[in-house]
Amino acid sequence: MLIIPLKDGENIERALKRYKRKFDRTGARKSLYERKQFEKPSVVKRAQVQKAQYIQRLRDQESI
Repeated sequence: MLIIPLKDGENIERALKRYKRKFDRTGARKSLYERKQFEKPSVVKRAQVQKAQYIQRLRDQESI
């Protein structure tokens, strides 16, 4: 649970912005999504390999 203490005279929009930033940095959204739907370890590994291959292809094209 995230707690954002309000400072004296702080605007509610600013506090909400701090909350959103803190929420994104903690990775809470990612962990919620991961718990929502199970992915087999082989599928996760395959996605990582595909992403690495894609990035490598981009770097190879960039160096040409």
